[in-house]
Formats: sequence, C-alpha cells, structure tokens
Amino acid sequence: MDHPPAPGKKVGETVPIHLPLFVITTWLLAMLPGAGQALMIRQTLELGPRPARATIAGNATGLLVWSTAAAVGLSAVLLANPHAYLAVRLAGGAVLLVLGVNTLRAAARQSAADTAPSAATAGPTGLWGAYGAGLGTALGNPKAGVFAVSVLPQFVTTDGPVLLSSIALGVLWALVNVCWYLLFTWAVGRGRDLVTRPAVRRALNIVTGVVLCGLGVAVAGGV
Repeated sequence: MDHPPAPGKKVGETVPIHLPLFVITTWLLAMLPGAGQALMIRQTLELGPRPARATIAGNATGLLVWSTAAAVGLSAVLLANPHAYLAVRLAGGAVLLVLGVNTLRAAARQSAADTAPSAATAGPTGLWGAYGAGLGTALGNPKAGVFAVSVLPQFVTTDGPVLLSSIALGVLWALVNVCWYLLFTWAVGRGRDLVTRPAVRRALNIVTGVVLCGLGVAVAGGV
C-alpha cells in the first residue's frame, strides 16, 4: 500500500535552497549604488575606519528594526499609512541632506594643506554620531521597509515558528549587509592614499556630497 509523502517534506527539501537564494538576493541588493554606499564612502574617507564600522553597525541595527517590525506586522501598517510613510521619507531624506551638505561644506573648507581627519573623530561622540548616521539612513529608507514587507516573507518557510523564522532572516539580512559594507569600506580604505590627495579628495567630497543631497531629495520625494 502506497503512503502519501510525509507532511512538510516539500518544505524541508527547499530549506537548503532558499537560504542561499536569500543571501544572494540580499547581497546583490546591498551592492546596488545608493545612499548606503555614498554614506560609507563619506564616513571612510572623512572619519576613518572605526567610525565607518560604527556606521555599518548602525545600518545593520536599522535593518533589524525594519525586519522585526515586518515580522510583527508593524511596517505593513506604517507603509499603508500615508502620513506615517511621509514622515519616514522626510526623516530619511533630511538625514541624507544634512550629511550631503556637511560633506560639501568640508570640501569648500578644504585646502592644499589638508591632512587626514584628526583623532578626535574617533572618540565616543564621533562613534555615536557615526552609528546614528547609519541607523538614521537605514530607518529613513522606505525601500528597506518595502523589502522587509514584500520580499523577506517570500523566503520564510513553514518549517518552524513563522515569527522566529522571519526574525532570523532579518538577522541574516543585516549580517549580509555588514559583510558587504566591511568589504566595501576596506576597498575604499585601500585606495585612501590616492583619494586623500587634496585635489582628488576635494573632488570626491563634492561628488559624494552632491550624490547624498540628490538621494536625500529622492527619498523625501518618494522616488
């Protein structure tokens, strides 16, 4: 007598596949040019590696907040509320605009005698400020909320508690972003000798500042 397949067998068979697909998807999304990469370039060149790592930690915290909120249904409510969604967009745009303006001001003050950032930027205030920049940029990015609500659940299986599975995927999402940004800022740091030349650094600051301001306007405008 034939027996039907054991319940959950199909789901169990997909577990080895859906996790690598999730990692690949989130890695590719992290690699896309945007506010995160512009911010990491700015932090690495202007403040140094320690504040850049603090910014990465802040960004990861923001992704965890979005994914946890999506797991309990809060972000779906937020994105469905036009006023709340507008507030998030405006806050995220403001963070990017402030960073962009500050970068442009730094470029304007720069001269041929500029040296590397002072050690004061690596103090507690600098690190907390860098962490807050990463956190604010992640929380103010509605696209992260859209991913958490619409894409992340597609990788959740019924093999275990759905809430815990969703939160675990959120942790994995944050870890993937941390790995990418550590690699990215390391690469930027390796080219620091070139990009910290006064003329090159000033030009890069101008480009980065303009990009951050443009992204701030785009985020605030819902583009």
